[in-house]
Amino acid sequence: MSSIKRTVLFAHIDHISAPHRLGPAIASVTAATTEALVIVLLSQLFRTAESTSNPVKRWDDVQRLLTYVYVKATKAAQDLGKVLLDISVVLKDPSQSFPSNFGNGMDMCFRIQGDSPVPHLPHSIETLPQVFVVPDQVIEADRWHFVRFTPSCDTSPSSYPVVALGGTFDHLHAGHKILLSMAAWIASSKIIVGITDDELLRNKSNKHVLESMAVRIERTRSFLQLFRPDLEYEIVAIRDVYGPTGWDPNIQALVVSMETLPGAASIDKKRAAESLPPLRTFVIDVISSESEKLDHEDMEMLKQTKLSSTFIRDWIVKNAV
Repeated sequence: MSSIKRTVLFAHIDHISAPHRLGPAIASVTAATTEALVIVLLSQLFRTAESTSNPVKRWDDVQRLLTYVYVKATKAAQDLGKVLLDISVVLKDPSQSFPSNFGNGMDMCFRIQGDSPVPHLPHSIETLPQVFVVPDQVIEADRWHFVRFTPSCDTSPSSYPVVALGGTFDHLHAGHKILLSMAAWIASSKIIVGITDDELLRNKSNKHVLESMAVRIERTRSFLQLFRPDLEYEIVAIRDVYGPTGWDPNIQALVVSMETLPGAASIDKKRAAESLPPLRTFVIDVISSESEKLDHEDMEMLKQTKLSSTFIRDWIVKNAV
């Protein structure tokens, strides 16, 4: 298949677990794409607005779903030397309409053969060339073992109005997008993102190819609006570990990676000293190659996939013409 710059892949799923049957389709569409790929997973299980929905209870399931898809696509891209391929995964309730600008600039639409039609598609998608790809016929979902997240008591919120997270977000990659997606998954109103100020990044390796604050903010906002356009996003520069979590009483939850978990402890102490309400901390752990919560095959694929801005900057410098 000839290379296409910007593509979208739609796939229906029945369970919030690793969609192993879609692995070959994800890899083949990734191989055909040169600049940007959006993978849209459709399921009624992604309805977060209903009173019966409880995104918090499905935290582990959803992050493993996202991790499998992101790692499968990222590994396929890296194997082909397409380290800068922009890959995004969107979780969509089929009953909800897509934003009118969804699909603008796309060159081709991929569908899974045998899937039902995708409802409420904007005109920009319906007019694209349509290509059907065949998924793996061997259903392997039963071998996907996971431990469901269970709140400590029955009165735990099902979602949080305001959720915060922070990071550098340089050359936005799969690890960043999983972190941002999970914050958006459990939020019901607003996300606050703290992005490390340029002044604090002076000692980063290959600093000359590090993206500016303006670029990092814009790319972060664009992805979040793609993932959940119904939320409010506040993206601010931060010059310490706290950012708005050090003073904002309206924040209820904090999302961190395993690598930044110590920062959550510092935030807890700071808020206690300021007589602010404590935050519920959620940890993204499956993007670490040290995690043992994935099955063996997926762990091996994760270990071979470089999900870091440092790796991307090194690659850019080594491949500069």
